[in-house]
Amino acid sequence: MRRLALKTLAASLIMALAMPSQAADNFKIMIGANPGGGYDQVGRGLGKALQEAGVAGSVTYENKGGAGGTIGLAQFANSSKGDPHAMIVVGAIMVGAIVQNNPPIKLSDATPIARLMAEYNVFVVPANSPIKSMKDAVEQMKKDPASVKWGGGSKGSIDHLSVAMIARDVGVDVNKVNYVPFKGGGEATAAVLGGHVTVGTSGWGELQEFVSSGKMRAIGITAPARVKGVDVPTLKEQGVNVDIANWRGVYGAPGISAEQRKALTDSVMKATKAKSWAETLAKNSWATLPLGGPEFDKYVDDEHARLRALMSKLGML
Repeated sequence: MRRLALKTLAASLIMALAMPSQAADNFKIMIGANPGGGYDQVGRGLGKALQEAGVAGSVTYENKGGAGGTIGLAQFANSSKGDPHAMIVVGAIMVGAIVQNNPPIKLSDATPIARLMAEYNVFVVPANSPIKSMKDAVEQMKKDPASVKWGGGSKGSIDHLSVAMIARDVGVDVNKVNYVPFKGGGEATAAVLGGHVTVGTSGWGELQEFVSSGKMRAIGITAPARVKGVDVPTLKEQGVNVDIANWRGVYGAPGISAEQRKALTDSVMKATKAKSWAETLAKNSWATLPLGGPEFDKYVDDEHARLRALMSKLGML
C-alpha cells in the first residue's frame, strides 16, 4: 500500500509539473509590416499580454512588410499550416490592399481569430513646415495637387483612403493625388522627419512621441470628434467632411481544427484582459474592440464589401 501511495504521489507530481508546459508553448506572431508601425505595436503588445495572461511561455515575432501586409500574409499561409500557436496581425489596411490588388493569397486562406482595437489617423508635417493646418495643405493641393506629397502606408490602406477621401471632399481629382506608400510606420516617420514628404499620416500611437517632442506638428485627425487626451483638431473642425477609423486584429494559421481555433481565440481574449494590454491601449489612445467567433467572420466580410464600395466611389479600383 505504501509503495502504491508513493507511485500515486509521484504520478501526481509528474502531472502537476507537466501542466505548465501548455502555458510554455511558443507562440509565433507574423507582423505584415516593418518595425515601428501600428501592426508592430499591436503584435508585440499582444505577445506581451499573452505571456502576462499565462497562456504563452514565449513569443517570437517576424516582421515582413510590403503590399499592405499581404506579402507577410502569403508567407504566413504557406509556412504555418496547421500550427495552433501561429498568428498574423491583420486589419483594415490589409483588407484594403486585398480589395485593391487582388493578391493570390487572401484572408480567406487563413483562420479568423479576433478583432482587438481601433484607432484614428493623424496628419503631421515637419516642425519647420510652412503648413500650419489641414486647411493650408488642402489649399496648396487645390492649386497644385502634385506639390503636396502625402506619405503613409501601402496603397489601399486606411492612410491612402483617408487622403483620397480628403481630395474628393475638397474637389481635387483623386487620380492626381501625389501619394507615396511606405512598408511601415517607421519608414513613413523617417520620410516626414527628413522632409521627403509634405504631409505624413499614420496612427496617433506611432506619431505622438514626435508631436510631443516638437519634431512634428499634428494638423488633423480622422476622428468624428475630438479624441480624449489627443490635442489635435478633427478634419471636420477644419471644413473637411472626412472621418475614418482603422482596426486591427489577428488571424490564425490555415488548417487548424475548430477546437484549436476556439482555444486560440480564448487565449487572445484572455490576453485582452491583461494589465499590459490595457497599458498598450492607453499609451496609444486606442479604443478597445475585442470581437471573436462568427461575429468577427461577418465583420471582416462586411469590411471587404465596405472598402470595395468606398474605393470604387473614390475611383481607386
